[in-house]
Order: sequence, then structure tokens, then C-alpha cells
Amino acid sequence: MNPSSLIARRYLFSKKKVTLISVLTLISISGVTLGTALLIVVLSVFNGFFELVQGWMMAQDPDIRIESATARSLFLDEEQINQLSEMDEILVVSPYVEGKALIALRGGGFKVAVVKGVETESFSQIFELDTNFRGGDFNLEIRDRRPGMLMSRTMMNQLGLEIGSEASLLSAESIQRSLTQFSGPRTFSFDVRGSYRLSEKQDDSIIYVDKRAAQRLFNMRNSISGVDIKLRDYNRADAVKAELELMFGDDVLVRTWYDLQRPLYDIMNLEKWGAYIVLMIIVLVAVLNILGSLTMIVIQKTKDIAMLRSIGFTPRDVRNVFLKQGFVIGMIGCGLGGGLGVLLTWLQAEFGLVRMFGSESFIIDAYPVAFAMSDLILILSGSLILCVLASLYPAKRAASVDITDALRYE
Repeated sequence: MNPSSLIARRYLFSKKKVTLISVLTLISISGVTLGTALLIVVLSVFNGFFELVQGWMMAQDPDIRIESATARSLFLDEEQINQLSEMDEILVVSPYVEGKALIALRGGGFKVAVVKGVETESFSQIFELDTNFRGGDFNLEIRDRRPGMLMSRTMMNQLGLEIGSEASLLSAESIQRSLTQFSGPRTFSFDVRGSYRLSEKQDDSIIYVDKRAAQRLFNMRNSISGVDIKLRDYNRADAVKAELELMFGDDVLVRTWYDLQRPLYDIMNLEKWGAYIVLMIIVLVAVLNILGSLTMIVIQKTKDIAMLRSIGFTPRDVRNVFLKQGFVIGMIGCGLGGGLGVLLTWLQAEFGLVRMFGSESFIIDAYPVAFAMSDLILILSGSLILCVLASLYPAKRAASVDITDALRYE
């Protein structure tokens, strides 16, 4: 073993007796352990909530959405759609038409709703909706001379409709066309063919119809509002976005799943890293104990340091003794804290030990957690760096001990 390492371990852990220095060393290790474990657990909880919210949002958001950057309509021909489908990273391409329309209420009056025209086959491969269809088939195409409609159960209750009812939609384009042609606005009748249900936190005000029916409703002919894309790996969304921007140019707006809900995701990330900075203060307090204990060792071992210098130790060798003490304290604290934090995170994930207050009105009953190796590396490296930095002053002070003065008064 290297002499400086042997001396560092001997100074920290004396087997003969318990001293104030050894007590301070244990306090320092305990502080680093608790701070590191707490950081791992708290960041895992933030990760768990992020994944939970991401799951809610991505039930209605695609991995990538392409829209026109300058106009209401997007013009993509069949060749361009096929070009998208042939990209290795892209799994499903689903064109859609979207707009607002009026739907008639029971007893008179109208309600504004968002209507989205989709291709049922590709749409069902991208979005996971809890649906209930008459006959069991997700099919919105024309039957008995009437296109189908998929509506949320909440909206159906508000409108007094049920599966099999007839509903009429009136778009702003129809009203505008009636004013220019001096005729009554044309309404479009749909068959309420199914219902879907989302959590209370999600938007359930969207009405889904067949894409061609939506094109007639909004007078969009062969144009579309945009294209929803599902990737083989949604984590590759930014890379695919860059490819699509090069392919289509500035006239097309390409947004990833993160871009579609950026304010929400940004706030959650800000809260996570804000908590990381605040909780690192706990580790910093423990680091101050390291500074104090090593400084006391330097004062107490002044004679030993002088003796080491007199037998050939250089100032650098002496400095390394105390730097290694800080490193050893950090390694022990980070190792114990890392293991404890990972264990608590696993127990919470498997058994839900800490329950949420008021969970009876929420969709989960325990705090969600998601362990991330990148967070573990960041926490352990940050704590270890602080421990080493705390040993710099005592190490510098030990290296500057004057041999003559130290031995003169012994």
C-alpha cells in the first residue's frame, strides 16, 4: 500500500481509542451518506412524476407532429407521405385534419368542440385511447350514408347523447360559405359510433371523425392540418426532427412530444434541478465537518508531519495524505448513501411504502419513482468532488508546516 494512503487511513480510523477527531469523521460520513441517499430518492420521485405526466400527455400527443409554419393547411402529396413512411426511424405516419365546430345541444343551443379527422388504422397505432365502440370495431368511415364519430364519455353526458345517437356539426367554414352564397349554413350529420375515456387531468373535449368527413366539414378538399408520427424510439425525436426540418425546409413546423408540452415539461425539470441544488446544501454541511475534522488532525499531528518531512516526505506527499483522507470519507459516504438511496427507491417502486395524501381522489396511491443511472452518477460525483474540495485547505496547511518550528517546541 502507498505510504500516504496508509497514513491517511491510520489518521482517520484509530483502533486504540475513540477521539473527538474520529467522532467528527463518523459525523462527516453520516452526513454525506444521508445527503446522498436523500438526493437519490428525491430525484427518483421527480423522475417518477415526470414519467407519469409524460404518459398522460403522450396518450394524446404523437412522438412528432408536422404542421404548416405559415398557413392553416398543409399540402403533402402521396409521394411525400410515402417518403416519411420509408424512414427507418418512423413506425407510423397518420395525417389528420383539425378545426373547431359547433355541435347541437339537447333542447337547443350549441357547444364549441374541437373536431379531429383521422385515418382510423394509423390513428389507432399511435394513440392509446380507452374506447368503447358499437360492434367493437374502431371504424369511423361512412355506414348507412352517415360517417361515424368518436366522442368522450364526459361530453356525451353533457350533450345527452349515447352510442347510436345522431349528432350534427356546423363549422365556421360552412357559415362563411353560406354568407357568401346567400344560403343557409350546411350542417353535417354524424353517427355517434363510440366513446373514449381519459383521466381527469387530460383534455377530453376532442371529437374524432373520419379524415375525409373532416375535409368536407372544414372545406379543406385535399389538404390536411398536419401529420402525426410514431417513432420506433421516442427518445430519438430530436434527431428525427432535425432530419425532417432539412427535408421540408422552413415552411413546415416540426415539433416533438417535448415541444408540444414544453412549458409543463420545462417546469418539472426546473423543479427537479432546483431540488438538487437545494438538497446539495445538506452534503455541503457534512463537507464543513470534513474541513473541521481534517484541520484538527493537522493541528494535532504537527509533530508527525514534521517527522515525515524530516525522513524524506515532500510537501506534495504530505498534501496527498490529507487529500486522500477527504477522498476516503467521500467514497465511504457516497458508497453507503448510494446503496441506501437505491434500496429505498426500489422498495418504494415495488411496495409503495410512502402513500400519497388524499390518494383516494388520485389515479395513483403511492409516490411514483423512476431510477436514472445518470442521476446517480451526477449525485455521487458531485458529493465526492465536494469532499475532496473540503480537504484542500487542511492539505495545503499541512504541506506548509515548517519542520524547524514544529520540532523545536516538542
